[in-house]
Amino acid sequence: MNRTSRSAAAVLAAVSMTFGLGACALNPDEAAERVDSALNTTYEVTYEVTGANIDSITYNSGEGDAMSPKLETVDKPTLPWSKTVTLKGVEAPVVTPIAAGVQDVKATCKIIHEGKVLKESSGGGKAAAVSCVAVSPIADK
Repeated sequence: MNRTSRSAAAVLAAVSMTFGLGACALNPDEAAERVDSALNTTYEVTYEVTGANIDSITYNSGEGDAMSPKLETVDKPTLPWSKTVTLKGVEAPVVTPIAAGVQDVKATCKIIHEGKVLKESSGGGKAAAVSCVAVSPIADK
C-alpha cells in the first residue's frame, strides 16, 4: 500500500468513526433528562390469569422499585383473575401463576399495556409454574 492509499484509508476511518460515534452520542444534558424522565414516568399494566386448579398468583404490585420490586401473592384465586397496577420507570411487570394438583392443571398469564399484550405464556400438566415477565414500555422508548 503506498503512502497516498494509507493516508486516504486513515482519513476515511477517522471520518467514519467521527460520524458513527457522533450519531450515537447524546448531549449529556439531554441524556440526563431522558433518564430522569424514564425513571419518574409511571405506567399501568393489567395482569390477567386464566386456567384451572391454580394455587397462587404472584405479581409485581408496583409498591417497590426496579431494583427491589414488591411482589404480592394471592392464594387460591378466583379465576379468571385480573389486577391493574401502576409501575414506575423501568420497573418490570411480572405475574406468575402456580398450579399443582392430582388433576391436570392449566395456567395462562398475560401482561397488557394500553390494550397491547406485552407478554403471554401458557402451561399445563400435573403442575405448572408459568411466568410472564415483560420489559417496561418506558424502557422501550
